[in-house]
Amino acid sequence: MVTDDPTLTNPDHYRTLWENEHVRVLEYTDEPGDRTTPHDHPNSVMVTLSDFSRRLSAGERTFDTALTTGQAVWLPAQRHFGENTGTTPTHTILIELKGDAAGEPSSGALGPERPGPA
Repeated sequence: MVTDDPTLTNPDHYRTLWENEHVRVLEYTDEPGDRTTPHDHPNSVMVTLSDFSRRLSAGERTFDTALTTGQAVWLPAQRHFGENTGTTPTHTILIELKGDAAGEPSSGALGPERPGPA
């Protein structure tokens, strides 16, 4: 269950595009140097519509990631805040799962899983 909904904690960056009882589809946008406040994500699929460079943090842990335009990656349920560390704006779509499939944030999850071969 999402407790700190990113559309409420960071409404300048996240907006709901579509939702039903199974999934919620979010759009995320930001500019280089923009930061978010702590928020939660359920298990999700993230699709990058632009190059994506960011530092995600949770407590004392940090995770740097860089993805190219058009990648789809699994984002396990987690709580984090982030910063655009790139030189271009970020534009992504998140497909958040609901119900039992949403999962629970774990202390080990931070950032997307590394993409495998297509």
